[in-house]
Amino acid sequence: MKRVPLSVLNLLHDRSRLLVAIAGVAFAVLLIFMNLGFLGALLSTTTNFYEQFNGDIFLMSPQSLEISSTEPFPRTRLYQVAGVEGVQRVMPLYSDYVLWKNPETGISRAMFVYGYNLQDPVFLMPEVNTPEGIRILQQPNTVFIDRLSRPEFGPQTTGLVTESDRRQVTIGGQYSLGGGFAADGTLLMSDQNFRRYFAPRPLTQINMGILLLEPGTNPQKVKEALRALLPADVNIFTKAEIIEHDSTYWLQTTSIGFIFGLGVLVSFVVGTVIVYQILYTDIRDHLREYATLKAMGYSSWFLFKVVLQEAALLAGMGYVPGLIVSLGLYRLTVNATEGALPMQMTLFRVVLVLVLALTMCSLSGLISVRRAMTADPAEVFA
Repeated sequence: MKRVPLSVLNLLHDRSRLLVAIAGVAFAVLLIFMNLGFLGALLSTTTNFYEQFNGDIFLMSPQSLEISSTEPFPRTRLYQVAGVEGVQRVMPLYSDYVLWKNPETGISRAMFVYGYNLQDPVFLMPEVNTPEGIRILQQPNTVFIDRLSRPEFGPQTTGLVTESDRRQVTIGGQYSLGGGFAADGTLLMSDQNFRRYFAPRPLTQINMGILLLEPGTNPQKVKEALRALLPADVNIFTKAEIIEHDSTYWLQTTSIGFIFGLGVLVSFVVGTVIVYQILYTDIRDHLREYATLKAMGYSSWFLFKVVLQEAALLAGMGYVPGLIVSLGLYRLTVNATEGALPMQMTLFRVVLVLVLALTMCSLSGLISVRRAMTADPAEVFA
C-alpha cells in the first residue's frame, strides 16, 4: 500500500489553515494575473492600430518618441526610396492634434488626426477604401471619426456638423482604429483638408513614411538597402520593429511599466509573506515531531524536502483557483470596456505566473525551513 507523503499529512492536519493558505496563494496569483493582464492590454492598445496600416516598412524622424509625438521630416525621403527594388508604393502620412468641440456640451478636447493622400491605400479599414468613402473624404472640411473615440467627444452621427479649431467640420463616416494611450479619439481626413486645418504647415513635411513592398519581398533586405541610401535624419522600421519601438517607449520611458511592475512585485511579496506565515506556524506546531525525526536519524535534508514539498503543493492548490478567477475577470473586463481593454490570457502568461507562484512558495519554504532544520531534540523535549 502506497504511503501518503508526510508533506500532505502536515497540510491536511489543520484543514482551516490549509484553506487560508490556498486562499492567500490564490489571491496573490490573482493580483499578479490582473497586473500583467492590464499591462498587456494597455500596451496592446498603444500599438494594435499598426495592424490597420497597409505598410511593411515605416520611416520616422529620430526625434520622434512614438506615433503620437512624431517630428516632421522631408517628404523627399520617400521619393529617394521609391525606386528601391522590392518597394511597391511609398505613402506619406501626416498627423497632429486638433481641438474637437462636443456639440452637446460645447467643451473642446484634443483629438488625434491622420491626414493622407486619398489615392494611397494607407489604411486597411474597409470604410475608408470604398469609392464612396474616398468621395466623401474629398469634400472640404469633412472627416471620418473613430468609433472607439471616447464618449466625451460627443455624438458620431454621420452628417453632424461641429467645430474643430474654430473651423466648421462635418462627420462623413466612421471607422474602427483606436488611439492608444496618447489619443482618446482619432480622425481621418484628406491631406488637402489637413493642410487647411494646420496651415501654414506645408505638405512637404511629413510625420511618417509608409512603404508597401512587393509580395514575397524580405522587409529586412529592403531595410538594409534603404539604410544605405537614406541619411541619418530618418529611422527605418519594419512593422514588427515599430510596434516594439512604441511599446518600449510606453513601458520604459513612462510610468506605466513601473506601476504595473510594482504591482506584480507587491503581489509576489504578499504571497511570499502569507505562505511563510502558514509554513512557519505549521513547523512551530510540529516542532516536536520534526525533532523526533531528527532523533530517529532523519537528516536535515529530509526535513528540507518535506517543507519544500508543502510549499510546492500550496503553490499548485492556490494557482488553480487564482487562474480560474482571473479568466473570469479578464472576460468581465473585456465586456465592461466593450473591447477597449483587450485582456487575453496567453500561454506565456499562464506559465510565467505558475513559475512565479512556485518561486514565491519555494522562497517562503526556504526561509521557514530553517526552524525545523535547527531543531535540537534535547532542547525541544527538555
